[in-house]
Amino acid sequence: MTQTAVAVAATPNRSDAMLTALTLSPQAVPDTFAAAHQRIPSGRAYGGEILAHAVAAVEATTGPEWQIHSLHGYFLRGADVEKQSRYSVERIRDGRSFAVRTVTGEQDQQETFRATASSRRATPPNGPRNDSQCPELPAPESLPTSAEAVAGTAVRDTEYWARERNFDVRHVQQPVYVTAGAERNPAQVVWARAFSELPDDPAIHRQAIAYICDYTLLEPALRVRGAAWADQGLMTASIDHAMWFHAHGRADEWIALVQEAPHLDDELVTTRTMLYSRDRRLLATVAQQGLVRLPVAS
Repeated sequence: MTQTAVAVAATPNRSDAMLTALTLSPQAVPDTFAAAHQRIPSGRAYGGEILAHAVAAVEATTGPEWQIHSLHGYFLRGADVEKQSRYSVERIRDGRSFAVRTVTGEQDQQETFRATASSRRATPPNGPRNDSQCPELPAPESLPTSAEAVAGTAVRDTEYWARERNFDVRHVQQPVYVTAGAERNPAQVVWARAFSELPDDPAIHRQAIAYICDYTLLEPALRVRGAAWADQGLMTASIDHAMWFHAHGRADEWIALVQEAPHLDDELVTTRTMLYSRDRRLLATVAQQGLVRLPVAS
């Protein structure tokens, strides 16, 4: 089935553009939804946006009394930003405390993404909480913006990094947008928050946190290999993605993404992110395997 070109263009209010892209349209078939993609320079839908679509589709079939707590998915094919994606949810189990769903994304009758997700019924906290410790970090306001980091450059993604993303992203270490970082350390920390205030609905913030977690997830692997996003011939792709939600956090307030690449094997890399609120609560944990194919030396 041919899909209509409906990519969402960037607008002055980038949070509005993200919210528009994350709005699902129910289809005639029950538990099936359509969603548009925002345009990005690669022409391939951003992985975090697909994750956010999946979270929204799952929660559309469970209701407000349930909260997604884990999602495990595979990126099977690149999705075209000029076409809608269709998401189908299968209700695997509805228990008293947990509900399980699978969600499948497709374009042109080909699967692009598949995930299994678990939600739990929201209940008041009734036990002790113990989080890993957030490291001491510089204040995000003290760090350069993405626009400042790429000022004076003219590569394909300069405008996208500087003005077209939905989040204010600030690196603690030297960014690897255009040139490789000086250190060959497979770890970094990034502060991020939405450019403008988001609605109070906690589900919107879960979707936005899923959205942001794929922005810089492969960067620790780039750092240790002395590579930058702008390197000619660099190829990267997310392959599989696991995410656990631990606590409610607002995506329009600063979130620290503490990232590392604990394993690199030829082109296949494993990365991990701990997402902390500014008051040092652990909001989510993410793990991913991805492809990082470096340019062939001439």
